[in-house]
Amino acid sequence: MKRCLAILILVIGGGYGTYSQSKIPPLDQSIMDMSYYPATYPILKIQDKATEPPLARVIYSRPLRNGRDVFGELVEYGKIWRLGANEATEIEFFKNVSLGGKPVPKGRYTLCCIPSVDKWTIIINKEVDTWGSFIYDAKHDLARIDVPVQKLSEAVEAFSLYFNKSATGFDLVAAWENTMVNIPFTVPVKMAAKTSVKTSKKL
Repeated sequence: MKRCLAILILVIGGGYGTYSQSKIPPLDQSIMDMSYYPATYPILKIQDKATEPPLARVIYSRPLRNGRDVFGELVEYGKIWRLGANEATEIEFFKNVSLGGKPVPKGRYTLCCIPSVDKWTIIINKEVDTWGSFIYDAKHDLARIDVPVQKLSEAVEAFSLYFNKSATGFDLVAAWENTMVNIPFTVPVKMAAKTSVKTSKKL
């Protein structure tokens, strides 16, 4: 009786273990990554040195080149691209910014583009929590801007998104293969408080 019970437990336990392991997803070839602006914000926060929220962060998956021709082949010209792999790339702004003169209120958005040989059309779209760009709808676009393509002397293996400081705010840099673009975001400057000037009257 005890032997039968032990076998039964072993069978059930073994089956449960197999079932649990089958539910663990395999390692994705395009890893998910996150970039902040400023880049040191998370470290400053845990050191209790962050005096204000970050301006932006981007969450995206990073496909590898793996010897493939990327732009014009893997990423087709003239077609919408998610700026990464897997889930649609999302960008979050913690303060109001603008893109190409168009106001972008703080919040979370999808970031995508339409690449061509000499320029990319960058798109901020209000639809979030989507996979790829299969349900992209231009009616949800919030802002668009064309940015020039820059050629790199050394190829970039993993698609990369990261922020750089600029004179008017910050740039989001996208780089892959031998191509790079700078996406300029402007941070509105607070208007200085107006002061009244008193003038003396001659008596």
